[in-house]
Amino acid sequence: MSFTIVQGDITKMKVDAIVNAANTELRMGGGVCGAIFKAAGAAQLQAACDKLAPIKTGEAVITPGFGLPARFIIHTAGPVYHHCSKEQSEQLLRAAYINSLKIAVENNCESIAFPLISSGIYGYPKDEALQVAISAIKDFLTDHDIHVTLVLFDKSTYIMSREYL
Repeated sequence: MSFTIVQGDITKMKVDAIVNAANTELRMGGGVCGAIFKAAGAAQLQAACDKLAPIKTGEAVITPGFGLPARFIIHTAGPVYHHCSKEQSEQLLRAAYINSLKIAVENNCESIAFPLISSGIYGYPKDEALQVAISAIKDFLTDHDIHVTLVLFDKSTYIMSREYL
């Protein structure tokens, strides 16, 4: 079991599964979701997602990785920060991480890479999102053996993450 935080592009990660910060309809979006769809092959990934949609906030589903280095893409819908209370947002965000990790283990993944879920257009403050992500991942790793990488796109969030780890 190991946990690392890196700055980089999640679509380039050579892991068993990457996590897509998806919307509940599993439609191609912007940000990390759009980048994953483009890198995987948007048409075939959308066709696979259409068979699984919709999902609820906090839930996770799995598709092949298609054109990505990763074998799988785990799609999870994090909360829109201002649509519910801070407590509920935290519970839903934590569920998104835990449910993604559970699906990875169920599919015999030995490694998984996450973006910082809900911290883009969904408005979750990056410092709070980091705290939830790190806590959820560390809690899961106490009982499971999987290598987890949190992939942060921007340098400022990466620098902030060093304080929490």
